[in-house]
Amino acid sequence: MRELHKIVANIMSNNVNVSKSNTILVLTDHSTSLLAKKFRDALITNEWSVSFYEMEDRMKSGEEPPKEASDEMLNHDIVFCLTKHSLTHTVARKNANLHGISVITMPGITEEMFLHGAINADYQRVEKETLEMTEKLSQAEKLIIKTGKNLLEIPLLGRKGVPSTGVFKEKAASGNLPSGEAYIAPVEGEAEGKIEINGSIAGIGLLEKPIVLTIQKGRLVEATGEVGRELLTLLGNGDGRLLCELGIGTNHAARVTGNILEDEKAYNTIHVAFGSNHTFGGTIKSNVHIDCVTVKPELEWVSSEV
Repeated sequence: MRELHKIVANIMSNNVNVSKSNTILVLTDHSTSLLAKKFRDALITNEWSVSFYEMEDRMKSGEEPPKEASDEMLNHDIVFCLTKHSLTHTVARKNANLHGISVITMPGITEEMFLHGAINADYQRVEKETLEMTEKLSQAEKLIIKTGKNLLEIPLLGRKGVPSTGVFKEKAASGNLPSGEAYIAPVEGEAEGKIEINGSIAGIGLLEKPIVLTIQKGRLVEATGEVGRELLTLLGNGDGRLLCELGIGTNHAARVTGNILEDEKAYNTIHVAFGSNHTFGGTIKSNVHIDCVTVKPELEWVSSEV
């Protein structure tokens, strides 16, 4: 417990920019409440002003929290979301940012992840490498991903990369913790090809064997195997099946363990996601956002620079 207190103190010193006069909300759900209470207690031990809100579990990443929880977020300066599923790509998170509130999302966080791996990275290094990769995404016309015999072309022209550095120094900042990824909303309706997913999938976990996703005109039309069927069910039959994100891991300390929060931050990984992206530069609005991680893909960058 003492070690957790120390790590939380380091987070408040190195990753966020708040003062003792600021108020903090720890937002959690039933599945994560035990760890969230330890996190809250560590903050209180370090003399922070903390409130606590527990809600029912969301069914999937990207699903909105209850209105009461969304309203409570607006009463604080910074919100830590320790939940089973991600609130990152929700209107509630975006609205809190618009009100000047920082929102740090920690979906699927475990006590082991607090003590080991990505959260203990050198975040100055993570920030530098994330910003560099973000600029590379912003300058790209498209990215071609090769996984075995599969090719997926993802058009990016005109879209801006988004850095998730794990460092939240500005007012109304948002992102994951632990973090370390550069991501972007691809041009909707244009991605074509196939990609092998061999790492993990949000809400499903570490894959025992790879699956292949087929994307036509930016929409997921086929996913192989039992896991593929499970993914399609999670996404539903509507706009949840639209390709909404391309991300690249930039955290040197991150591991691929089956927990999407850390998996998608690891070196030598990319992830594609399906569902909502209107919160980070896209046009898709749905009540789902599912990330799929692939390890050691081959990348071919097509630059828009002359």
